[in-house]
Amino acid sequence: MAIEKSIASSSIAEVIDRVLDKGVVIDAFVRVALVGIELIAIEARVVIASVETWLKYAEAIGLTAQPSAA
Repeated sequence: MAIEKSIASSSIAEVIDRVLDKGVVIDAFVRVALVGIELIAIEARVVIASVETWLKYAEAIGLTAQPSAA
């Protein structure tokens, strides 16, 4: 019984479409200290997603403002 390998290549458009559909979050924290003295601390969160995807998940965790009834 032979095992077949399939190398499926994705175009850049397919990769971008999938990233925008699912979203990617990069969370980083960098600290530079010298002799126990903190010189620089950088905290960053980068979110790459379509507006529709971000709104869907932001609403689920309560990051978007709910429209008030006037």
